[in-house]
Amino acid sequence: MFNKVNKNEKRQVRQARVRKKVSGTPERPRLNVYRSLNNIYAQIIDDVNKVTLASASTLDAEIKAAVKGTGNKEAAKLVGQAVAKRAIEKGVDAVVFDRAGYLYHGRVKELGEGAREAGLKF
Repeated sequence: MFNKVNKNEKRQVRQARVRKKVSGTPERPRLNVYRSLNNIYAQIIDDVNKVTLASASTLDAEIKAAVKGTGNKEAAKLVGQAVAKRAIEKGVDAVVFDRAGYLYHGRVKELGEGAREAGLKF
């Protein structure tokens, strides 16, 4: 019998493998990305102190009002810019990009490019 491959389970395995090596420090926190079908979320996390320094998502009122749909590349770019702006306000200018097992393509790539345009270095 043929068993269907669960793409999300495979992604979680890739994420766990990468998280063994990638960790956020106070000097260079981790920019984590999660994408669902309808939204995209970004957090800047200091893993040493176990604290989230900044976050943004397409559920934020200002981002939701600025775009027509929340599950597209335009919205992802705005989320990247928003999380970068919030991080820079807290004094963070360099991060480690954790794409959580997703391909660096499409919405994840746009989020990363938006964060770079807003001033984050990774």
